[in-house]
This record gives sequence, C-alpha cells and structure tokens, in this order.
Amino acid sequence: MKLEQIDLYQIRMPLIAPFETSFGSKSQRDIILVRAVGDGIVGWGEYAADGPGYSYETTQTGWHILSDYLIPLAFQAPFGDPRECPDRFKRVRGHNFAKSGLEGAIWDLFAQQAGLSLGQYIDAGRKIVRDRVVVGVSIGIQPSPEALVEKIRGFLQYGYLRIKMKIKPGRDIGDARAARAAFPDRMLMVDANSAYTLKDAPLFQQMDALGLLMIEQPLGDDDIYEHHKLQRLIQTPICLDESIHTPDHARMAIELGACRIINIKQGRVGGLTKAIEIHDLCQAAGIPVWCGGMLESGVGRALNLALASLPNFTLPSDLSASNRYYNPDLIDPPFDINTDGTISVPTGPGIGVSPVEDRLKSVTIRQASYRPGGA
Repeated sequence: MKLEQIDLYQIRMPLIAPFETSFGSKSQRDIILVRAVGDGIVGWGEYAADGPGYSYETTQTGWHILSDYLIPLAFQAPFGDPRECPDRFKRVRGHNFAKSGLEGAIWDLFAQQAGLSLGQYIDAGRKIVRDRVVVGVSIGIQPSPEALVEKIRGFLQYGYLRIKMKIKPGRDIGDARAARAAFPDRMLMVDANSAYTLKDAPLFQQMDALGLLMIEQPLGDDDIYEHHKLQRLIQTPICLDESIHTPDHARMAIELGACRIINIKQGRVGGLTKAIEIHDLCQAAGIPVWCGGMLESGVGRALNLALASLPNFTLPSDLSASNRYYNPDLIDPPFDINTDGTISVPTGPGIGVSPVEDRLKSVTIRQASYRPGGA
C-alpha cells in the first residue's frame, strides 16, 4: 500500500472532571490524531502522550517527530504489511507514542483493505476471537477517603468490574483500606505511577492484608531490578507499566521475577506490532496482561479494544466508556459499557470508528497535511 497523504490534528478536549495522579492533576487532554490515506482508504491513529509526567513525549515533541522524521519515512516506499512499521521507523530512537500514532493509522488502512475489523485482522490464525472486553475504571486521587468511596460506589453502579485507585505518598494505605472496608468483595487495585522507593516496602506489605488484585508500578519508571526485590517482599502481584517499553524489557522483567502482571499500552511500546509481541511473550510465560489507557478519545479507545481482544488479556482493562472522560467524545455513537461489565469490540472495517467532522473541527488547535515529496 502506498500512502498518498498524512494529516495531523492537534486537538484539545476538556475532561468531564479533573483527573489527579501522583504526578499532578489535569482538566483537559491534548492529543494528536493521525489521518492516513492510502489506496483511497482513510485510516486513523492516535498519539496519546501529552505531558512529561508519564513520558518524556509531549504533543510538541510528537508533532516534531511525526512531521520531520516518521512521516517522511512512511512515504519512502509502499507498505506490504503494517508489521513493517517498527523496522521502517527504527532509525528514530525512542518516541514510541509518535510511532504508535502513525502505525495505528496504517493498521486501520490494512484492516479496511482486507474487509475485516481491526480485532479480526490482528487476531488472524488464533483460536480465540473476543467480541467483548471486560473493563475496569481508573479513579484519580480524591479529596478524602470518604470521597473516594462515594466515587467508587458511583462507578460500580455503571457496571465496572474492577476499580483502580491512584495513590501517592500520604494518600495510599488509608484510601485503600477505606475502599476495601466499603467494598469487601470487589476487584480493587492501586496505581502508584512510580511514586515510591524500595524503602517504602513496609507500606506495600501492609497492603497485602487488603486482597488487592495488583499494585501497579510502585517504584521507578525506569526500574526493573528493584521491582524484583519488592516482589519478593510482598504477596500482592506487582504489575509493571512505565518500565516496559520493549519486548526485551518484558522478557527481562519476567526472567527476574520483577512482576506477575504486565500492563500493555500500545503507545508506550511503540504500536500494535510490539504490543502483540509482548502479549505473545507474556502468554508463553504464563504472565497475564491487561490493556492500559491514556485518557484516549474514541479513536484511541477503538485501537485499544482491538488489541485487548487478544486471548491473554485476561484481566479487566482500563478502557472505560466514552462518558468517563468526555462529553461528547469525538465519535458517534460513543463507547458504552454493557450490562455484563464489558465494552464491545468494534466490528466495522478497520478500527470501526472515525471522528465526527464538526466535533473534530471544534477541538482542533493545529492541523497540517503532508504528501510524498512535500507536495
């Protein structure tokens, strides 16, 4: 497939409510949407990094890397398969979210060309095709443990089967205990976003009594080694997120025993191709995975749902309904949660969704178009 045009849209979408983690609070999301045209087909991808708290990538760096490096590489020659993207883009070191945004649009193109949904296209040859993904919800740090309990209660009424609570020093064990006391039989987990050190091991040992599903990324964002020390000291499974940028990182974590669960975010690992490779590696090692979210729009959420339909995604994923973060979402109809605590994987060709033109226009703050040869 020869790419004929690539468009970038920097959009700014207000969140329904501020979202607080250990590295700050945000009330809006800046996102870059990637629109690729090939063989008369239009595909969409999403760049979901917007600040240096989670990743060094920002919308400014993403725009630069996409427009000045990745898009010219994409125009160099036709693609025979979307799995060629990592090799084509390897001349750019790092910048995984930027690579993922463009690669997602290319996967969408190929799936549409094949007349398949993206979930069917990436699942070809496998024994299990999942049409619904079990989902959980991520809750930012609330003003008090009591407010957290009420927030959890509201989301459980929506049907979410797993609750993830963000924590930070001073807002951790008390919040987790309050949630467990209020909801003794629910799937609960905490996410530290790298806010602690190995010296905090006694805190996590206290959490063992709470029966948490997992503790996500308690230590450094670039650490695997000390996580293996912490996992030996606690019973609760550690889940690695920020530490896993490549299949080699996942392999290292598994061999060291640094975690018992891995969160796969396609943006963090450089796109669907690498995400699928990590999924397969974890499946062979008996390590369950789940799909993390980055407060994506409906475009990114559709890509994530297709990924999470793979068989080793056995734990509830952070793929909440559209109305968890945006009203309205860019897509119509929006994603909604089913009565069984799942979200349906899109069945239309490709990712199965596209932005509503008027909504996209209303939130776009910058736009540019690129053609082969700079035309």
